[in-house]
Amino acid sequence: MLVMGPKAENIRYYHTLKILEEKCRGRMRCMRACPTQAIRVRQGKAHVLEELCIDCGECINACPEGAMVPLTDTVEQTSKFKCRVAIPSPVLYSQFSVDIHPPEIIAGLKKLGFDYVWDVSLVCEAISEALRLYLEEHKGPWPVISSFCPAVIRFIQVKYPGLTEHIIPLEVPRELAAKEMKLELSEKLNFPLEEIGAVYLTSCPAKAVSIRQPAEKEKSWFDGSISIADIYNPLLSAIMSLGEEEYKDDLDGLSAIGMGWKVMGGTCSFLEPGSCVAVSGIVELTKILDDIEKSKLREVKYVEASFCLEGCIGGPLAVENAYVARVKTIRLENRYGKQPRIQKEKVQKLYREGHYFLERRIQPRPIKPLHPDIAKAIALMKEKEKIHNLLPRVDCGLCGCPTCLAFAEDVVKGLLNISDCLYNSIRKERSR
Repeated sequence: MLVMGPKAENIRYYHTLKILEEKCRGRMRCMRACPTQAIRVRQGKAHVLEELCIDCGECINACPEGAMVPLTDTVEQTSKFKCRVAIPSPVLYSQFSVDIHPPEIIAGLKKLGFDYVWDVSLVCEAISEALRLYLEEHKGPWPVISSFCPAVIRFIQVKYPGLTEHIIPLEVPRELAAKEMKLELSEKLNFPLEEIGAVYLTSCPAKAVSIRQPAEKEKSWFDGSISIADIYNPLLSAIMSLGEEEYKDDLDGLSAIGMGWKVMGGTCSFLEPGSCVAVSGIVELTKILDDIEKSKLREVKYVEASFCLEGCIGGPLAVENAYVARVKTIRLENRYGKQPRIQKEKVQKLYREGHYFLERRIQPRPIKPLHPDIAKAIALMKEKEKIHNLLPRVDCGLCGCPTCLAFAEDVVKGLLNISDCLYNSIRKERSR
């Protein structure tokens, strides 16, 4: 997609990923793993093109040196708020041994200094009912795509901009939970909203970005995020020091149904069998999006899409193996039972009032053109195509670009010379 004008030129994107240059050895694994071709390797070091990076975390998983690190907040950074509230992703409950139950985890978070812990699982269950209502009334193109994984949203914005109209306009559970929490506690405690700090405990760097720079609203209801990997050890220590009187092993304020949301197929379990598809992982996600773009999935109503394998439990900031975490989630659901804990009539009323909808529709991400002048941009695109035809088109990556087409674009931008194609140079040398 070509977007012209100052908006595309001047927009800056917030990212949670940082490259530690002293650790980077330029192995190019991150470059090859990046689904949006946002990484280049120059002079033995990786660099990121910020307008293409979607903070999916694939580079974190790929880097053997640990040079890719996420930047999230700490518990200490929340001390500036008069009231500190932790809102844990349901993923957190699957990270500990099966002998540690959600009420203990919540009590442990309070022991770490949070005044309140607000659970997302009830909101997940409520939005599942809102999703069912939306699918019953939807009159637009099929299938619709879930809006709950920010890495998927940004991937579509960058690589499949024409599919943004397929994304459902429903609010994500974490944002709705933070909004409801702040409004309720502000009234209960008589505190201004800005004195209540909402912190999300997440397994996903893209969710940390969506808090700092939301794609669907002006401002998030959250004030920060903490990586599950970062908080795991201090939280485990706090849990181990709990006395029996410090928690009750019940589901007060929790939903076993909602806990299953973070596992692949979690939202589909609420819908009519055969009407939806659950997909996770970049390879399969790309196949599904290609099929939607080619109008091959019109008989499917809903696509639950997750960037991480097995859903959010496979996030790069999680601790537990995704497949083990899935088993633990199933055990939690069986332990507490899958009894509905929401009032459907109340949810339906709030749905009619617009309570569950996004502030604005998701739009394609503006991408910087090759040149601000449209005539010169077109000329550079032709030059890019010409250079690409001169290349071997084997996508070897020796030049530090993920593909020959990316190399050709960097040449017309003046970042490389065509002689930097090592494959061609080696081939010419051998032919002498």
